[in-house]
Parts: sequence; structure tokens; C-alpha cells
Amino acid sequence: MTTPHIAQKAPYATELEEGKTYYWCACGHSAKQPMCDGAHKGSDFKPMVFTAEKTGTAHLCGCKATKTPPYCDGTHSKL
Repeated sequence: MTTPHIAQKAPYATELEEGKTYYWCACGHSAKQPMCDGAHKGSDFKPMVFTAEKTGTAHLCGCKATKTPPYCDGTHSKL
């Protein structure tokens, strides 16, 4: 697996809590999208670890092609 799987061609509206650490799925195979569940094991992919800067809804990338991971940048509309 060298290219990520497109989990969905839309962002995931996800509730985040300020200061909490999250693991965004970069491979696209997690059953717990948009977060990592370890499905990348055995591949070159690793989850992106990030800390929420504020509490609220964030739009996390579902297509795994964003240039601003883990956040959606609209790339899915061009796939």
C-alpha cells in the first residue's frame, strides 16, 4: 500500500476538544474514520498525531489527499 485509500470524497465533521491529542488516519483504511484504528500496520503509513487548538467542530479530510492534513482543503472536489 503506497497511496492512501479514499475513505470518502467529503470531510468528516468531527468534534474536537482543545488540548486533546488525536490520531488522524492517513491510510484511509481505518474502520473508525477519520481517526486511526491501526489498519495501516504492515504499510508505510502512520497516523498523523495532532493536538486540537480549540474545542468545536473541525472538518477532517476524508479523501486523504489534502495539502493541510488533517484538515480538509477541498481537494476531494477535484478527485
